[in-house]
Amino acid sequence: MNKFAASGKNSTEVINVKEKVNQLFKDKLVLVMLVLGLLTIVAAAGAVRIRRGSEKTEESPYLEIQDPERVIAEKEEADGKTPAAGSSNAEEKSEEPVKEAGAGNEAAEATDGLDASGTAAEEADSLNAEANAQAEAGKEASGEALEEAGAAAKESLVLDFTETEKLAWPVSGNVILGYSMETTTYFPTLEQYKCNPANLIQSDVSTPVAAPADARVLEIGTNEEIGNFVRLDLGNEYTAVCGQLKEIPVVVNEYLHKGDVIGYIAEPTKYYTVEGNNLYFELLHGETPVDALDYLE
Repeated sequence: MNKFAASGKNSTEVINVKEKVNQLFKDKLVLVMLVLGLLTIVAAAGAVRIRRGSEKTEESPYLEIQDPERVIAEKEEADGKTPAAGSSNAEEKSEEPVKEAGAGNEAAEATDGLDASGTAAEEADSLNAEANAQAEAGKEASGEALEEAGAAAKESLVLDFTETEKLAWPVSGNVILGYSMETTTYFPTLEQYKCNPANLIQSDVSTPVAAPADARVLEIGTNEEIGNFVRLDLGNEYTAVCGQLKEIPVVVNEYLHKGDVIGYIAEPTKYYTVEGNNLYFELLHGETPVDALDYLE
């Protein structure tokens, strides 16, 4: 009986030990789970911090360091110390705002200058356009004004040609058809005989034609027979007509000196194609043609 009692006691003790071991194992398991949970939380927090740190690093890869001079200045101001008025730091710091203000003023002036230059350029273009238009419109007027001024400068000429004076040859050349008012002469181009009030002096195209004496321009015109012509007043009712001209540089009422160019030899009109290039030179006293050969030098 004692053996059974002892064995029962031992069985109870074994069961109690097993229960304690199981309870201890459960407690350790709970502890392990808690530790694992804490480690997981700590790891997550560290990952978040590392991620934020990396984002900050990407935004500013360089370490920001405060300006030591500013730190020193702030410390000195906090201590009640101010730099001396003549110190280099004070001068540099005082110059910086001035430079910045100057730069701002220069930028503003540059902007205003650009706007002003653009406006000025537009105004200049407009003024140039107006000037060009006025120049184009006033070319003829200015040319006439110059010609009138030239004519006025020669108004002191005294036109007093007489039958005893001599005329200069307007061009140098042979007389291919002479003056003939008392008898008829043969005109090769027209293939007929008729009177001739002028002398036809042979010359080359573009040869300059000179005024035969001091004169005033009475008329500049054109007709079918002699083409472009200039009529000159020589004085004392003597007039001269120079025909078959081109590029006439003189104007009506202009005074000319003997030898001044009054035009250039042109191609002959259809009335003188066979005769060839020539100057039509006619001299009149009043309304009556006279032979210019009697007056030429």
